Amino acid sequence: MISIGSIVIRVEDLQRQLDFWTSALDYVPRRPPEEDFVVLEPRDGAGPNLSLDRVPSKVQVPPRIHLDLYSEQQARDVDRLLQLGASRVEWNNRPADADYVILADPEGNRFCVVDTAGR
Repeated sequence: MISIGSIVIRVEDLQRQLDFWTSALDYVPRRPPEEDFVVLEPRDGAGPNLSLDRVPSKVQVPPRIHLDLYSEQQARDVDRLLQLGASRVEWNNRPADADYVILADPEGNRFCVVDTAGR
């Protein structure tokens, strides 16, 4: 069986993104970060890894791929992520009853926080 081992995000400022994503997800580096790459893994060992790859690239809007982060306390987690340096993304096509909030990390990479409380 094949499975997702790591999702890779291209970044400009590796340390800033490392600080954001480790705090956002409670992930830890698998090994000490290299100059241009780090693999983050869940502190509890459950879930895919998130790798940060320092490679110059432009943020694409809309993104070809993004993360959906599941939350049972969406409002609390959105506020926490905003305090960590995320920003809100407004999208005119978002349905009024959407169960997700669109955010961007400090470098503009978009992700959604999906409300899973009622599931």
